[in-house]
Amino acid sequence: MDCRVLSVQSHVVRGYVGNKSAIFPLQVLGFEVDSINSVQFSNHTGYAHWKGQVLTAEELNVLYEGIKLNNVTHYDYILTGYSRDRSFLEMVVDIIQELKKTNPSLVYVCDPVMGDQGAMYVPEDLVPVYREKVVPLAHILTPNQFEAEVLTGKKIKTKEDAIKVMDLLHDMGPDTVVLTSTELPSEHGDDFLVALGSQKIMQPDGTIISQKICMDIPKVDAVFVGTGDLFAAMLLAWTHNHPKDLKTACEKTLSVMHHVIKRTFTYANEMSGPGKRPNPAQLELRMVQSKADIENPAIVVEANVL
Repeated sequence: MDCRVLSVQSHVVRGYVGNKSAIFPLQVLGFEVDSINSVQFSNHTGYAHWKGQVLTAEELNVLYEGIKLNNVTHYDYILTGYSRDRSFLEMVVDIIQELKKTNPSLVYVCDPVMGDQGAMYVPEDLVPVYREKVVPLAHILTPNQFEAEVLTGKKIKTKEDAIKVMDLLHDMGPDTVVLTSTELPSEHGDDFLVALGSQKIMQPDGTIISQKICMDIPKVDAVFVGTGDLFAAMLLAWTHNHPKDLKTACEKTLSVMHHVIKRTFTYANEMSGPGKRPNPAQLELRMVQSKADIENPAIVVEANVL
């Protein structure tokens, strides 16, 4: 049977962000992907110039009504990323609830994009919608440290804090929580970022066991756009293939990321020339060139079980 994903994210004509970051790698791994573009921009907003359109909640509903009329609303997964409009996000919630009636085993993968490093980049009125409506529907949640703190109201200063915050997020709904990046110090030094994950698994006898992992990710000295969208898509794919093994799923996800970023960084530096910082166009993810790594990533990031 086909495994079908509905991905509701932004779209750019040039480059890789949102749906452009998620669709190709998912298709390479055998998933059928239907996409709704929450925005259609010429390029991501890190460039000097960008133009485009934003999809309204009403327009989203019209598209959904169209697929509903044709009775093609059976999805195995739904994937959502950046949204900056409250009514749009609430419409997404309504659609997910309806899709779950069509397929009760639908898995919702949510990247709750709200901000980073202490700063919000969506309106504040989205926070209660995420807390009260979105997160309780999600099965897999991929916040960064700041987003996890905003959702739970708890600060993360130690690994123990991070574990408590992941448990609080579990209590809100999701079975799988991955803190995609934190400000915690790595035991391997300043050249590494620390990410953590937690998965609750129901045993045949009804008891719940928990697996918690920690990962040290090599840092790269450049600003990449679309990596969070790629992460959420790859976590969807690899948890599908390893549903009760978060360690393996995260190792494959982060190894794909590492290969794509390394290839992009090498290319960008070659294009910019000696002593010059690459520009946003040169730093667009080398996605097509990484097809083999997406399909079968050599494991370069290992997760430790806590």
